[in-house]
Amino acid sequence: MVKIGLQIRATLENVEEVETCHPDYSFFLKLKCTNCGEQSEKWHDLTESERVNEDSRNPNGFNFFMKCKLCSRENSIDIVEKSNVVYTADDSGKFKTIVSFDCRGVEPMEFSPRTGWIVKSAENGQKFEDVDLSEDDWVEYDTKNKVSVGIYEFESNFVKLKK
Repeated sequence: MVKIGLQIRATLENVEEVETCHPDYSFFLKLKCTNCGEQSEKWHDLTESERVNEDSRNPNGFNFFMKCKLCSRENSIDIVEKSNVVYTADDSGKFKTIVSFDCRGVEPMEFSPRTGWIVKSAENGQKFEDVDLSEDDWVEYDTKNKVSVGIYEFESNFVKLKK
């Protein structure tokens, strides 16, 4: 078992918080088998509220389960419970781990942010739901505070976490 953190970095304009903290957010990942090194070409979605492949090894199932096409090894990933955190205005421009994955036999290599983000504008402004960050930039207008809000230069990476 290896714990891997998904880190993001973005420049925030008039944004107080960016989050995926709801259990129905789908993390889209490209994965690599740690046994044979086979890297997937397609995106796999992983959602905290969904459980799959319940068996005798894990009666609760996993958030994601796959069998490697090359070596046939069975691999799984779970989102570490309560590891989702908010990216705030104080974090703007810096990498911050927003969620942790418990990986067994597979490691995430790429992340695609897509839709489902929740953005809260600064100074008790508007809340924007189901925001799409697939273009790495997002701009909207906060009618409550009469200012533009935006997320720019979105980046992500993965880091191995200490136990």
